[in-house]
Amino acid sequence: MLAHHFRSSPRSSGMCRATSCQGDFVNDRTEAVKTYLLDLQDRICTALEAEDGDARFVEDAWARPGGGGGRTRVIENGGLIEKGGVNFSHVHGSGLPPSASAHRPELAGRGFEALGVSLVIHPHNPYVPTSHANVRFFIAEKEGEEPVWWFGGGFDLTPYYGNEEDCIHWHRIARDACAPFGADVYPRYKEWCDRYFHIKHRNEPRGVGGLFFDDLNQWDFDTSFAFMRAVGDAYLEAYLPIVRRRKATSFAERERDFQLLRRGRYVEYNLVYDRGTLFGLQSGGRTESILMSLPPQVSWGYDKHPAPGTPEARLTEYFLQDRDWLADA
Repeated sequence: MLAHHFRSSPRSSGMCRATSCQGDFVNDRTEAVKTYLLDLQDRICTALEAEDGDARFVEDAWARPGGGGGRTRVIENGGLIEKGGVNFSHVHGSGLPPSASAHRPELAGRGFEALGVSLVIHPHNPYVPTSHANVRFFIAEKEGEEPVWWFGGGFDLTPYYGNEEDCIHWHRIARDACAPFGADVYPRYKEWCDRYFHIKHRNEPRGVGGLFFDDLNQWDFDTSFAFMRAVGDAYLEAYLPIVRRRKATSFAERERDFQLLRRGRYVEYNLVYDRGTLFGLQSGGRTESILMSLPPQVSWGYDKHPAPGTPEARLTEYFLQDRDWLADA
């Protein structure tokens, strides 16, 4: 995909040097993205606290030695959420880390700014799925050249005991968020999500998918930014109804043991494949904030497989497939 460049335009206040106008253009749009992301973090935290009913997010503001910082919010041991994190970061540096430039070698060595909100929610109840969402914006800059920008993000769902109603609802909200931007957008980013959140060494999906997009710059800035907002705003609409339907479901030690075993797959994926985790670690980011996505309790068993015909076996046999949930509906 060809990189999209900011285009500067003269301001009504009069003539200005191209580099100055370009800098104002970049700064204005970066601030618009930052304002939206901070508000998104606030809204999501407020809604999740209300749904949990017991625990509240603790905020940890931090600064990155290499440039920038963020505010990490973590909630633990609540009535609903065993552990959750909603992280805002705005970092910058003199050179893109390998995870960001591996597929774009022409950008290696450029300075960068990266802004994003990333969240993971791990509920207590095995019948309530784990959810993940992320929206982000990158700018790569080099002296004497126009900045290159792109958006990325998405959301995905990881159930332990699958439910068709939940999967259909999740994907319907994803489709509706994409609809104003073209009929081909949801199928394309749904398929990308299925490919991206795939645990190669297990040969299985991490969950039931959703949306994933990256390097988004084929539209103009305003349209691309609007799409990122549509995805970010859709997360609560997709997740909260599922939480409300499942959070009172009774469970016992068997379900809890299976949840902990399946959480191991989540940890394996995040530490081996996830580009956001790799970017954070390679760019000298704050380790506690980067690894907030990991569940508080997890287990691994040697060559563990659920018995055929059980609800546990149905998770991998039926739900963890690259399925078109809306066509099936």
